[in-house]
Amino acid sequence: DAKWLVPLIAGTTSFLLTDRRVSDHFAASPGLVHMGDVVSYFGSAYAIGASAATFYIVGRVKHDARARETALLVTEALIDASVVHTVVKIVAQRSRPDAGPIRGEFFTGGVSFPSGHTQHFWSFATVVAHEYAHYKWVPFVAYGTASLVGVARVAAQRHYLSDVLVGGALGYAIGSYVYRTHQRLD
Repeated sequence: DAKWLVPLIAGTTSFLLTDRRVSDHFAASPGLVHMGDVVSYFGSAYAIGASAATFYIVGRVKHDARARETALLVTEALIDASVVHTVVKIVAQRSRPDAGPIRGEFFTGGVSFPSGHTQHFWSFATVVAHEYAHYKWVPFVAYGTASLVGVARVAAQRHYLSDVLVGGALGYAIGSYVYRTHQRLD
């Protein structure tokens, strides 16, 4: 696991050291903040839940076992991600970028670390990318959109880059685990 953990720890540490400067850069541009808010909706529980439901409904209507399986695996990944996300937020208590003088501080009652939108979308994207890997473009679109949602959360002044990096890593790990342990179709 060192081949993944060492870069993750190094990246998180470097982002922690630069989080406030990056956040200030985005805060200086109201247009970026607004665009971040708009794109962030794709990572909301409503949007991801609607996507999972769509996979299931399409799977039932078209008798597509892969679409149904994708919906069930995404649902499990989202439930697992929600549990992990909640526990880590309770422990970390990091304040959001718009929290004034305590912004970015840990153990202050905040809910910034890790990014839930990013974690949930990465768990969704990972399941979809694995299920439809036979289409070479699907992983690129899934992971690209997940990355865009994470950057949007930073632009919207709701999270820091370190929150997004850790949320994405947790989401990828959870999505991969759920797919590896529960996937039925080849």
